[in-house]
Amino acid sequence: MMWLYPLLNVLQLIFLVLWGVFWISLSGVLMVLTLNGNVPLMMARRLWAPMHWRIAGAHMHVEPLPDIDWSQPYIFLMNHQSAMDIPCAFAALPVNIRFIAKHVLQYVPFLGWYMAMTGMIFINRSNRRKAMQGLKQAGARIRAGKSILAFPEGTRSTDGRILPFKKGPFALAIEAQVPIVPVAIEGSGRALPTGGINLRRHDIRVKVGMPIETRGLTGADRDALLLRTRDTLIQLHREIGGPGAVDEAIARQGPEGRSTPSPPV
Repeated sequence: MMWLYPLLNVLQLIFLVLWGVFWISLSGVLMVLTLNGNVPLMMARRLWAPMHWRIAGAHMHVEPLPDIDWSQPYIFLMNHQSAMDIPCAFAALPVNIRFIAKHVLQYVPFLGWYMAMTGMIFINRSNRRKAMQGLKQAGARIRAGKSILAFPEGTRSTDGRILPFKKGPFALAIEAQVPIVPVAIEGSGRALPTGGINLRRHDIRVKVGMPIETRGLTGADRDALLLRTRDTLIQLHREIGGPGAVDEAIARQGPEGRSTPSPPV
């Protein structure tokens, strides 16, 4: 009967692809009819994302959300374990979010189209000038009242430990003077391991922290804000079963820094 598991996995992947293509096509129709990018994002939170992780066989548990003003814009910063993090973030957060994503995703058929038409922000980390343009675009979104979600590690952790953080999101938060909300996720890396397509039934837990204020901060406070946010996220992550973090806190190279794994904390 072991042959059933690979077959089930293939069927799950087919359904996920078909569900994604259907959803993106429907989003395009909604955009044309409503001329409002918030409508497909709202429906993604309530329909696409929950169905996505259910098809994948995962079970997501969201810890009680903090009592904060959800009507104001935030920069949500989430640790990154898997491609499953994106639908989990959509489903867990009660607001429409725009992601900061790698620029190569804009060239992926259907996915890139959806991201562009709903106002996602693409960052080219290999080119400092283009990376800064992307961050300025994100700042404009925030000033227009939109919330942004970024993965400050800039890459997926292969062992679940939180990696060094890039500086870009913190410079953005200070420039826009909006609070940072840390979001911890655990289990998604086992539900869909990095670099693989083998979906596994596994519990995924999400915990959202209290906002970290940036009002009055300047560029000189950027690294201190990074360290404070990372410490808070590590604590949230441990509270939902996370394994901790690597020693190095600040990524060192590139426009926003580059992550280099270190020993665990």
